[in-house]
Amino acid sequence: MLPGRKAYWGSLELHHFPDASAVVRALSPDEPVILNRPHAAARAARFFTQKFPGKSLYAVKANPSQDLLQVLWDAGVTHYDVASIAEVRLVRATLPEAVLCFMHPVKARAAIAEAYHVHGVRTFSLDSHEELAKIVDATTSPAGEPAADLSLCVRLRVSSEFSELSLASKFGIDLADAAPLLQATRQVADALGICFHVGSQAMTPFAYVQALERVRAAVVDASVTVDIVDVGGGFPSIYPGMEPPPLEDYFAAIHRAAESLPVSYSSELWCEPGRALCAEYNSLIVKVEKTRGDELYINDGAYGALYDAAHVGWRFPVLCLGEDRSDALTDFSFYGPTCDDADYMQGPFLLPSDIRAGDYIEIGMLGAYGAAMKTAFNGFGQAAAVTVTDEPMASQYLGNRRDPRQSDNVVSLR
Repeated sequence: MLPGRKAYWGSLELHHFPDASAVVRALSPDEPVILNRPHAAARAARFFTQKFPGKSLYAVKANPSQDLLQVLWDAGVTHYDVASIAEVRLVRATLPEAVLCFMHPVKARAAIAEAYHVHGVRTFSLDSHEELAKIVDATTSPAGEPAADLSLCVRLRVSSEFSELSLASKFGIDLADAAPLLQATRQVADALGICFHVGSQAMTPFAYVQALERVRAAVVDASVTVDIVDVGGGFPSIYPGMEPPPLEDYFAAIHRAAESLPVSYSSELWCEPGRALCAEYNSLIVKVEKTRGDELYINDGAYGALYDAAHVGWRFPVLCLGEDRSDALTDFSFYGPTCDDADYMQGPFLLPSDIRAGDYIEIGMLGAYGAAMKTAFNGFGQAAAVTVTDEPMASQYLGNRRDPRQSDNVVSLR
């Protein structure tokens, strides 16, 4: 996140519409409009709760919308991965009965104490002896009694080589150093876990198989009983140029690898989907303010919902909502509305070659790290929110997508 970024959620829930085109016809909006699809998020939640062979924790950082949290809860998600004391407070206030797991490996002592003593958090992650001591100290009672009900997950560093965005450098203890930390954590934890994160948008189930082999080595080295094996997030959604295998393949590979662990008899399997549960929840309507060759000036950008498009080169599906546009398509890049040259999204975004100022574009699959990233920089950032009832531009959950590994080639056996 850029220095000084402050999350901005100034949206207003309006009406229900069938799709983005209906929103444009009814509102002719001059500001961006966030389109919410509660049915898509609920479908994703049911998929994970019914098909993943363990417990699914929603990673709140991906989209902390209170409306979304309620949708996920209603669809069966009972556990939430919170990464800050602000997220702890938000989810506790929104979902009083939810189980909160504080899975950021480096936390302020005061945050740990408030989470444990005020909000009932009992699960924490860590990746160092210093963090373990901090958790033990912060959860000790005023009478000096150590907490006896902690679930502590040691985060192991694993490879992100199969993911689009790496999460391998900031957190996680190296395998070579893990045994003493696992042994020390086992001494103070009611339940001991091992967790990891293969990186965002893992494009092959093998990413989890490889990581679980590292878990196996850590368990053998430490000779400890493990109660929780948490495979983290990284479950992929569909974007232009990124066609992952079906999620069922990920679940099956994880289940087989976890069942072969020496602690499979004693441990519960967890996962922490963020993007996979919320990517299909939001899309965004933007207005074209100006065209310049193959560059479009639009009214949202790097300091708004398109942060990932600007700063990590993420491509999102796009649809021109203008009428009577050419069938010929051109690769466009976007400039956002601020005065900053960095407010630029290279794309390419495939749109009609005769798109013009005043047209509207729907940008899809923005539920993860989209609406949640909007700021008020340069006075921009206002966005109304409406509910639409059509399907997202791409889905892992409709049951009608083609497996990208299948071929149309017919091979004769004669």
